[in-house]
Amino acid sequence: MQDILGFVFLSAGVGAFLVSGIGLLRMPDIYTRMHVGTKSTTIATLLVVIGGSLLEPQWAWKLLLLAVFILLTNPLSSSVIARASHKISTPYLNNSKRDALKESEQIK
Repeated sequence: MQDILGFVFLSAGVGAFLVSGIGLLRMPDIYTRMHVGTKSTTIATLLVVIGGSLLEPQWAWKLLLLAVFILLTNPLSSSVIARASHKISTPYLNNSKRDALKESEQIK
C-alpha cells in the first residue's frame, strides 16, 4: 500500500512539473512566468519528495531537509527575480496600469 501511495505522489508531482512546463511556454511576460515557475514547481517538488520518502523510508530525513530548503528558497528567488525585473523596467501585461511596488517605494 505504501508503494502505491508513493507512486501516486510521484505521478502527481510529475504531472505538476508538466503543467508548470506548459505554463512557462504559454505565459506572456516575465511576471506570470515567474509565478508559474516558482509556485507550481514548489508543489511538484514537494509531491515528488513525499513520494520518494514513501518509497524509500530510509531517505526520509534527507528528503525532508530538501523539502525545507526548497520551501525557504523558492519564495525568496521569486521575490528577487520580480524586483530585479521591475528595477530594469521589464514590460508587463497589466491593464490596470497601477504599479504597487513603485508606489510603496515612493512612500519610503
